Amino acid sequence: MFGKEGESIAGEGKMNSIIGKGCKINGTVTISEGTIRIDGEFEGNIICPDTLVIGKDGRVKAEIKVKSAVVGGTVVGNIDAKEKIELQAGSRLEGDIKTSRLVIDEGVFFEGNCKMSPEGARPAGAGMGMPGAAPKPQMPVGAK
Repeated sequence: MFGKEGESIAGEGKMNSIIGKGCKINGTVTISEGTIRIDGEFEGNIICPDTLVIGKDGRVKAEIKVKSAVVGGTVVGNIDAKEKIELQAGSRLEGDIKTSRLVIDEGVFFEGNCKMSPEGARPAGAGMGMPGAAPKPQMPVGAK
């Protein structure tokens, strides 16, 4: 997956930004196009219109807003991914996530909340016995 500059990742956009192993960066990273990969350490904010890839050695403490995220390392912070989040085996995520699709491999540590709301989804709580949902049928008292 880690290749030459500008190399494409299967199913993802052109990879044109890499924070390599041994590199430590603090601040805000805003990518205008393409994919960013982090194999080093990053703290701050990440905004990317395509895919964020965090390698198995990557350590990220950030608020993240992306199209898709593939996490192989450690993330402390919230991820807002428009399309998909993939948590690979051995990864660690401490924070809340919001996405349309979620893939969690075996052996992942995830502590936080998950909100999934694909495009055109039903209103929040609909069909879940929550406010705004259709009323649940009530059983008469003493009925079995």
